[in-house]
Amino acid sequence: MADALPATMQAIEISEFGGPEVLKLTERPVPRPEGNEVLIRITAAGVNRPEVLQRKGMYPPPPGASDLPGLECAGVVAAVGPDVKDWKPGERVCALLTGGGYAQYAIADAGSCLPVPKNITLEEAAGLPETVFTVWANMFDDAQLKSGETLLLHGATSGIGVTAIALGKAFGAKVIATCGTKEKCDAALKIGADAAYLYDKDDWDGEVAKSGGADVVLDMAGGDFVKRNLSCLNFGGRHVSIAMLRGAEAEINIFVIMQRRLRLTGSTMKSRPFAEKARLAAGIRAKVWPKLESGDFRPVIDKVFPLADAAEAHSRMEAGAHMGKILLKAP
Repeated sequence: MADALPATMQAIEISEFGGPEVLKLTERPVPRPEGNEVLIRITAAGVNRPEVLQRKGMYPPPPGASDLPGLECAGVVAAVGPDVKDWKPGERVCALLTGGGYAQYAIADAGSCLPVPKNITLEEAAGLPETVFTVWANMFDDAQLKSGETLLLHGATSGIGVTAIALGKAFGAKVIATCGTKEKCDAALKIGADAAYLYDKDDWDGEVAKSGGADVVLDMAGGDFVKRNLSCLNFGGRHVSIAMLRGAEAEINIFVIMQRRLRLTGSTMKSRPFAEKARLAAGIRAKVWPKLESGDFRPVIDKVFPLADAAEAHSRMEAGAHMGKILLKAP
């Protein structure tokens, strides 16, 4: 099968660190899978904020990973390495990548791949891996969000945000969201949030505390929001940091943490070992995929750009106007 592959492919590379304009369409050799690797003929790839940081020179790929941006994709298995047992050419697949998704072909570790449910298109599936792995790992695997608990979520209409709302509701949690505009608050409520506040105008931490407090905070803001997050966490609450759009430093009251037995944690996804990602994939397949198949959870797509227009896709993400996932469609 590998012998029938084309020699070259179209891809988007970072020509130098800088603004969206540094994303350039280029031609690269089609990679060949080795060991436990799967080669995917990409239909579409998701656009994520870590790729924006990579483009700016602030988030380099892990050692041995592709220098091309792109942390998730969906398509069809084109070839497999000699150690792969569970995947065959022709199968529909979506995958979490360490890089390389902005292209016509990409290599994924077999353990980071998931089958695409029959009721989900390949384009929709392209927006699943990065957000679902992140939400599952942080909200459920780490913070142990349970049915009947309350989740406080910032950045609620981002790709991560809409997934967190949908999965939080699908698993029986109450979801309180903050957003930057009334339009986004309305969108969060439509997706399923129980309440939505303007993060720069409303007394959202006071409102959360008055309504019974939060048990888990999924925080993409950081900075000055951390102190406010902690003020409305219940006894035994869990605060999970996954981004720092308002800054990497925060002032907190340690006594509050001690008094309420709060737990503060955080993580990144790209650099996790393949074995850890495979463990998460197994949990997602067992617990989340049935929610997709039943229709209880569906990906929310904002806009699909041609691969060659990756710079426009990044500009849209940085403008913050999107609601859901931004995708790149491979030619």
